[in-house]
Amino acid sequence: MALFDLPLDELREYRSASTAPGDFDAFWAETLAQAREYDLDVRFEPVDTGLSTVEVFDVTFAGFGGHPVKGWLTLPAGADAPLALVVEFIGYGGGRGLPHEHLLWASTGRAHFVMDTRGQGSAWGAGGSTPDPVGGAPAYPGFMTRGIDAPENYYYRRVFTDAVRAVEAARTHPLTDASRTVAVGSSQGGGIALAVGALVPDLAGVAPDVPFLCDFPRATTLTDRQPYREIGLYLRTHRGRTEETMRTLSYFDGVHFAARGRAPALFSAALEDETCPPSTVFAAFNAWAHEDKRIEVYEFNDHEGGGAYQERVKLRWMRAYA
Repeated sequence: MALFDLPLDELREYRSASTAPGDFDAFWAETLAQAREYDLDVRFEPVDTGLSTVEVFDVTFAGFGGHPVKGWLTLPAGADAPLALVVEFIGYGGGRGLPHEHLLWASTGRAHFVMDTRGQGSAWGAGGSTPDPVGGAPAYPGFMTRGIDAPENYYYRRVFTDAVRAVEAARTHPLTDASRTVAVGSSQGGGIALAVGALVPDLAGVAPDVPFLCDFPRATTLTDRQPYREIGLYLRTHRGRTEETMRTLSYFDGVHFAARGRAPALFSAALEDETCPPSTVFAAFNAWAHEDKRIEVYEFNDHEGGGAYQERVKLRWMRAYA
């Protein structure tokens, strides 16, 4: 796919037309307050992985609604003092997989926590372990329209709440240093990291790569690639529901979380990315509130973005923050 979105000089100035609802902050404050009525109930179970350079724990904690959410915590073997913590979120459809798939960050001497995404883990990779026990109104197959009839019911309300609780859970381990916590993720994981960057006030950094869930009004009309296309296909059947659907999505738009970003940030965008169009990524980047921010641009890449090259950039960037 050749370049299809705005030229790079226009991307650097682009601002989303999406408007945050007036009760955006109140909605999320109440959502998290409700979640915190449940004990975090964190359990760290050692796992025999056959790996000698790391120690791995199978983690369970209480997310949205007190529902059990799974994760892996990986520590450098022999760690005896609190470590900088990297909390990672997963791309659309994937699960936490197997422990040996997540060795990068522990190899840098940091603690690494990867959160399983509720209801996902069956589309690619080695699978997930966290069900989503909440039902909802009629939806198009996938996750983008589950509960889209109202913000209170929307699927990503549960996921973003789980993500905040994941940070809180990881920080309870005695070998993690809460003051040096960075949230990372790619695609859906990047969108979740954006939300966490707004909802957790004391992160040391946020690194969203080609983030999904940004600038819904533009994304849903610019690309016909999944998963954004799920929304258009839902509205094709449910005629006349565009306004209420966009109202629901406005509570989960990465642009509005970015406007509340409280930590240094490293973004990435790919200019041939039809899954997360570059203008939607730049919409979030340009809105990011913290002045310490940068974006890596991959001019001839699709949704794979920078891949290992972007990991190398993050490894260097993170030295200054965690």
